[in-house]
Amino acid sequence: MRSLSLEEARRLAVRCQLLDGVVDFPVGKEGVGRAIEHLGYVQIDTISVVARAHHQTLRARRKDYDVQMLHELLAEDRRIFEYWGHAASYLPMTDYRFYLPKMHRAPWSKYEREWLAANTDLVRQVYERIRKEGPLASKDFKRPDGEKGGIWWNWKPAKMALEILFSQGELTVTERRSFQRVYDLTERVLPASVDLKEPSVAEVNRFLVLRALGAHGVATPSEIRWHIKGPSTAEIAIAIEALVEEGTIVPVSIEGQNAQELYAHPEALEEAVGLPKPDGCSFLCPFDNLIIQRERIEWLFDFDYTLECYVPAQKRVHGYFVFPILFGDRLVGRLDPKADRRAKRLIVKRLTFEPWFGEIDDLLPSLATELARMARFDGCESVEFETIKPTGHKRALKTLVRRALADEG
Repeated sequence: MRSLSLEEARRLAVRCQLLDGVVDFPVGKEGVGRAIEHLGYVQIDTISVVARAHHQTLRARRKDYDVQMLHELLAEDRRIFEYWGHAASYLPMTDYRFYLPKMHRAPWSKYEREWLAANTDLVRQVYERIRKEGPLASKDFKRPDGEKGGIWWNWKPAKMALEILFSQGELTVTERRSFQRVYDLTERVLPASVDLKEPSVAEVNRFLVLRALGAHGVATPSEIRWHIKGPSTAEIAIAIEALVEEGTIVPVSIEGQNAQELYAHPEALEEAVGLPKPDGCSFLCPFDNLIIQRERIEWLFDFDYTLECYVPAQKRVHGYFVFPILFGDRLVGRLDPKADRRAKRLIVKRLTFEPWFGEIDDLLPSLATELARMARFDGCESVEFETIKPTGHKRALKTLVRRALADEG
């Protein structure tokens, strides 16, 4: 069994997540496309206190990222597609065939199956309208007279039909307009080069194991399973056993983690030995691939994190939509930002450093640069601070941020 120190495992994770600034992808849209293909998915989310999560995930890894790049990769280049990965996600088009079994099992819930059985004609009508008229969004379908809206199980019937057809792979998101999905027939969206040969269960699970380890470096079976949701614990265990037997992946031990069952690519373990400490810092949105599995970052980074936007305001500790701060190979603090787009100002509602972190002065220049980048990305011209803990750093940070904003231009 190969062994790594905890520090080596952290640095390998940061490297595999493209957060150490070392991976030599091309600038521009090509580099963004390669980043998505390497990560395996980028999760989509609707919360927009600052730029939405998928944009933040890519911005953290590609310094020249622009939202138009993602739109073009989806709507024009057809290099990525939308479907259910870890959750609603942008996925590499090269992986499309491995999602076919999931599509062919849809709908997945009892409620959806019963609804589909009772509304077969409506689903056919929705499909036929798109076939005849071309791409449509849910707003293009009027709600039946007298029916009220509500939470998701009370969506208007056409919206439910669209979602089921999307889950089944009959419809695909051809683009997003003002963040709204626009659907078209899948056959009119997929490039002719896409492999549509349906893989076996074993092939899918093998693919998922290798995808997860490529993105994380070292991972437990549970972390592998939840990287892209789908297979059962037993199915992942079978795939891992087969890959270990053929030598494609190997068991790993990490200091202080003797109870953990861990695996990695042999090549990744070789790379992990002697990895230097990364430079700079990154703000990781709550749905970022590095931190989305909370138990993983607790054992790997000793970082206890909860997304508190779902917690009543009076019970929040760190803020509404908190970004963990990655500095080198450690998670050293938490940032709760809000973009006041009308006033063109980024408000740092709360900035908290971990109690053990004693290199705040060393971090401040990189932190200021990232705050300026986040502000400009959201169309803001200034950064304002409310609470910083521990205290005593606000004046220095404000000065550094003003300089960084001037440099950002």
